[in-house]
Amino acid sequence: MTQVRLLGLLACLVLAGCAVGPDYQRPEVEVGASYRQVEGWVPANSVPTQVPQDWWQLFDDQTLTELMGRLDLANQDIQRAQAQYRQALALVSGAQAEFFPTVDANAGTTRSGAGGASSNSGAASQHTLGASVSWEVDVWGRVRRSVESSDADAQASAADLAAVRLSLQSTLAQSYFLLRAADAERRLLAQTVEAYERTLQITRYRMDAGLVSSAEVASALAQLENARVQWLAVARQRAQYEHAIAALLGQPPSAFQLPEASTSIAVPNVPVALPSTLLLRRPDVVAAERRAAAANAQIGVAQAAWFPSLTLSAQGGYRSGDWANWLSAPFSYWSLGPMLAQAIFDGGARQARVEQSRAAFDAQAAAYRQAVLNALREVEDYLVQARGLSDEKEVQARAVQAARESLQLFTNQYEAGMIDYLSLAQVETNTLAAERSALTLARERLVASVQLIAALGGGWEGLPEADSPEP
Repeated sequence: MTQVRLLGLLACLVLAGCAVGPDYQRPEVEVGASYRQVEGWVPANSVPTQVPQDWWQLFDDQTLTELMGRLDLANQDIQRAQAQYRQALALVSGAQAEFFPTVDANAGTTRSGAGGASSNSGAASQHTLGASVSWEVDVWGRVRRSVESSDADAQASAADLAAVRLSLQSTLAQSYFLLRAADAERRLLAQTVEAYERTLQITRYRMDAGLVSSAEVASALAQLENARVQWLAVARQRAQYEHAIAALLGQPPSAFQLPEASTSIAVPNVPVALPSTLLLRRPDVVAAERRAAAANAQIGVAQAAWFPSLTLSAQGGYRSGDWANWLSAPFSYWSLGPMLAQAIFDGGARQARVEQSRAAFDAQAAAYRQAVLNALREVEDYLVQARGLSDEKEVQARAVQAARESLQLFTNQYEAGMIDYLSLAQVETNTLAAERSALTLARERLVASVQLIAALGGGWEGLPEADSPEP
């Protein structure tokens, strides 16, 4: 009856126990109602909490899709982040194990005696077989707060994995678009070299006919060689982009090759998330917020040290000096009872740990707020960039068209002997510059769209619809 009363009292203590320390509240941060660079947004009723997948398919490029499929399997940074996430999950399991009792078993035999005339004088054998159970009752919530902290850390590690994956996907897409832009620029320069070769040949014919001097031939040759140098420079840059892609895919550069291709990649119309959605979509913001939650739980762990710990223990077994009677009832033993333990004086160590935990939470809360502000700044920056590049594209398209028409007119006039070579060379140089500027803008628009998608947390699946300017 006494044991039943004792167990009932302990059950009441467990049920009445509470987890000390503050309950977590997400740190407040001002995010604004809308982005400055986009108008027309309305509040969303709900937002997704998962990072959207396969956002690169918006560009409708089969090669890019195939490369993205290889990235997740072969990239070593992703493998490292996955291993760290598994480590965090193991720590959660370790923290949860403290909810359960510890069971030990032991068996042994000893022989002892006292000094005497004979070496066996007073010698006796002792055989033991026993087991013990120990359980610290989580009255004050120390274990619960520890599990809460570990679980939040695991969620932060999962967000870190998503952030690493998103960052590498963005890097791969940008490297791929830079490589394709280099392909387009090489084709332009190859066509330019062919045109300059024809111009050089015409100039030589005219020199042979005594219509122009050797100076014009020298100028035409210099312009041709300069174009060839530019082609070689772009070829070098393309090789470097190819090497970067190989490293991302976990391959040595010597074992990877991406053939040149003539592709036209359209820039998708990228909607923009509400500022508040970044709190749930961007992995780096989620990771910072989860680490703040973990730090908050550690305050409760530190505060629990101020209260006594309650441990239930029981042990039993058999002890005998005779093998024949070892497991018989008269030679059994047992004990059962609770134990309260409380530190009386520790020189302020517990208070120091509480203050340390509170300071750690303040630091993580500040890191979370800064992560939100950085995310908002990045989105605003890329919105400005996307809008500006879109406007520049329209102006540059008109400039290219005018340059091509001017080049055609001057080429006809030069071939008819109406103008000198220097006049044609100036127009050719201006046309090439306009064409290369157009390619540069196309490349920058693709890169900017990828950066904006990454800044939004990997796309916009499930976001509220609204009008937005095409990047």
